[in-house]
Amino acid sequence: MVGIGRRKTIAFIALGVGLILFALLLYFGALVLDWRAGIRLFLGTILLAAIIAGVVLNTVFLVREIRRGEQHDAFINAVTHELKTPIASIRLYTETMKSRHVDEEKRQEFYSIILANADRLSGTIEQILRTGRIGASGRRPNLTSLQLNDLVEDTVARSRVLHHVGVDDVQFQPSAKTLQIMGDLEEVRAAVSNLIDNALKYSGHGARVVVAVDEENGRHATIRVRDNGPGIPGSELKRIFKRFYRMHGPLATRVKGMGLGLFIVRSVARRHGGRAWAESAGPGRGSTFVLQLPLAK
Repeated sequence: MVGIGRRKTIAFIALGVGLILFALLLYFGALVLDWRAGIRLFLGTILLAAIIAGVVLNTVFLVREIRRGEQHDAFINAVTHELKTPIASIRLYTETMKSRHVDEEKRQEFYSIILANADRLSGTIEQILRTGRIGASGRRPNLTSLQLNDLVEDTVARSRVLHHVGVDDVQFQPSAKTLQIMGDLEEVRAAVSNLIDNALKYSGHGARVVVAVDEENGRHATIRVRDNGPGIPGSELKRIFKRFYRMHGPLATRVKGMGLGLFIVRSVARRHGGRAWAESAGPGRGSTFVLQLPLAK
């Protein structure tokens, strides 16, 4: 991302230098070479068009940089919260057990809370590190042969344990066929896990999530994660996959996160030659997230 921003900056500097040189050439030609009025008018029109285009491009660039800065600030705030909250909780319960007598039943409860916060802290750090690994230029996925039904079923089972939900809350519908893909085990598992986690978090109490694996057009395997959550406005369906992006409104304040989960899903899909997208009939009507990966030849 730094390299891309640097290349854009160089491009805009080159555009500005080019426009200045062109203006000097036009001025020099008009005064010294005494070019005809028609030629000066033609070149002046081109220069004016180029200046207008440069101003428009520069404005677009500045607006994008401002938005990127706002997203970066939101990310820093989210990361700070996601790191400070479990650390504060761990410290509180540890100091409580150290400073006063706690019966065995309460002690075990405190241990469970501390472990849960440690897992949350570990998950946050892993999410940040995974984003850096996936976004690193030149780093290719470690491709191995994966049986998609088994991988998704294992990920669904892990999510049930992590979120303390039952089989009815997160249902798994495997494909009738054996679907083999070439993929990076950790990356594909992380993508599927993020989709399930998102569905459960945003659906809230009474969440019902269905994870289905199927074959599509004989060349791709699709993983569909359907939920009964609040749904997604049409204008947000593409934005939610951007890095650091979080939906606005009361739901965003209720559901904590860093805006990296869906970015990781889309990045994993692209690195494997696939796609990721979201579908929703609108607010209040649930949503479906689709991860599509090419089948092994």
